Amino acid sequence: MMGSWINTIVQGILLGGLYAMFAAGLSLSFGVMRMINIAHGDMIVFAGYAAVVGATMMGLPLWLTALGVVPALALMGYATQRFVFNRALGDDVLRPLLLTFGLSIVIQNSLQEVFSADVRRIDPGALATATWDLGGQVSIGVLPALVLVAGVATIAAVQWLFRHTRIGRAFRATSDDPATAELMGVDKAHVYALAMAVASGVVALAGVFLVMRTTISPTDGPARLIYAFEAVIIGGLGSLWGTVAGGVVLGVAQAIGAQLNPGWGTLFGHLAFLLVLLVRPLGLFPTTRDR
Repeated sequence: MMGSWINTIVQGILLGGLYAMFAAGLSLSFGVMRMINIAHGDMIVFAGYAAVVGATMMGLPLWLTALGVVPALALMGYATQRFVFNRALGDDVLRPLLLTFGLSIVIQNSLQEVFSADVRRIDPGALATATWDLGGQVSIGVLPALVLVAGVATIAAVQWLFRHTRIGRAFRATSDDPATAELMGVDKAHVYALAMAVASGVVALAGVFLVMRTTISPTDGPARLIYAFEAVIIGGLGSLWGTVAGGVVLGVAQAIGAQLNPGWGTLFGHLAFLLVLLVRPLGLFPTTRDR
């Protein structure tokens, strides 16, 4: 019995790695641009479908598919931020919300038009069923473990980018005081676009792993957005490492709920989110910027 519950918690932690990747891109866009991207979940699903095209329809290896999807989404993120989103930023928070909501609808309907409403998935082969048996009813799936390691490594890389590079200093300066940063020669529009490019690259990687782990459909975006949003709030707005904690808390809560009753997984995730809001309204590791 104890081994079964330990295994449940382990599986929740592994699931939290995927949720952390969902949340990292959302945390970046809020942390730098102070913008909540309603289309974030749909961008994850879009990346998943792009991976389906590369791996299933074109027959490319998974590593090559990811190598193509990530920079392609990063380039699209840069262009979208530079030429569309930047025009909506300002004191009125409603404008970017409406704009990204419209983008969400466009992505969903475009995917449904091209791929129909049928669910899609990438078959990762033997990786899908490969496990490490630790004994005592505890086992670790190789693919979920790979997702967790990739998620932590990606967030560590973005954290290093923020703290130890020139563009990272520009991100932090522009986030703290855009007007002063511009007076010091920082191109705010370019910096915002670069931040969205980084966020979109993380989103693309999350989408590739998502479609390897489960099926997706064109209307799955809002559900992924909710998971990302909850992980960000649990971890603390603006904290990249907080998204890892938030993702793990959400994943463990869902795993425990599913263990008690197969229909309670999502419910327990939402309850954990509400509980954290009650106890720590600013999240577990609140910060306005990453130091």
